[in-house]
Amino acid sequence: MTRALLLTAIVVAAGMVAGEARACTTFCFEAGGTLVFGKNYDWSVDDGLVIVNKRGVAKTAFTEDNPARWISDFGSVTFNQYGREFPSGGINEKGLVVELMWLDETVYPEPDRRLALPTLQWIQFQLDNSATVDDVVAWDAKVRIADGGSARIHFLVADATGAVASFECINGKTTVHRGDDLPYPVLTNDMYQVSTTYLQHLDANKPLTDSSLDRFARAARGLPRQGNAIDGAFALLDEVAQGEYTQWSIVYDIGEKRAHFRTRAHRDVRFIDLDALDFSCAAPVRVVDVNAAHRGDVSKRLKEYSLDTNRKLVRASFAETEFLRHTPEDAVEALARYPEATTCKP
Repeated sequence: MTRALLLTAIVVAAGMVAGEARACTTFCFEAGGTLVFGKNYDWSVDDGLVIVNKRGVAKTAFTEDNPARWISDFGSVTFNQYGREFPSGGINEKGLVVELMWLDETVYPEPDRRLALPTLQWIQFQLDNSATVDDVVAWDAKVRIADGGSARIHFLVADATGAVASFECINGKTTVHRGDDLPYPVLTNDMYQVSTTYLQHLDANKPLTDSSLDRFARAARGLPRQGNAIDGAFALLDEVAQGEYTQWSIVYDIGEKRAHFRTRAHRDVRFIDLDALDFSCAAPVRVVDVNAAHRGDVSKRLKEYSLDTNRKLVRASFAETEFLRHTPEDAVEALARYPEATTCKP
């Protein structure tokens, strides 16, 4: 299997979050001086690793379409289901958060002079290279998402200044909503403008369902929260949860640079403190199973990453994803081995 075909399998996997198992919800708000970003990851597969990614690492994008090449400026913590370097979201040491959701209307740009990245690796690229929402906006002039499959994704991004933005590829062009153009720091699975128009015309007495537009309305109406921001964010995530499909609930404390999370398999809240981590490229990459039965601070419970750990994750996720079960073993192995091609360049 060529790298292009394997890439298709990877981004299809990301895309089926909405297609097979409903969808995801994200939001950002401040309460009591604490800025938090919440995310429900809704799908049928619960396997995952929380990974510590290093600064000073040279990488080449996993695509044959004019691949981007870079050296990571910032360390990050990410939540990965289809292997290291292909996260569904995360936070970096500057407090930038990037998370994805499905969007049917997504149309990625045609090939042009810009360097290309796979959908999931675009997230890692931004965490590696961007400190602010403005940085993410600026990168659009230099890099684009490669249209390698049927995954149609949009993103919610926030930073330590409190800036929030949605990023959507509509008709091959990047559409960004931020500032006054982002009245509600929420994103589900419809275009942002469609969601806000729906909310503004919504009857206050209408019962809300678990549809994308109603989840947007429920989350937007639930902001701002009172009391403890972390507890309030988890409570709001409960309100927009999708039953057995909500596998992970994540709350990023952007100011403290902590990633709090709980899973359907293990309901105790755990967190990783980025300030307690060694992001130097010479230090071993460390990981923790997202479903490990811990509670509280797991920053000291991280284990050293290995190829075998990544291989087990990729194999398990592919095996548990119906449309990926028959992917050739050599393709799965190539994906698992991809991080071995990255090098330390402090």
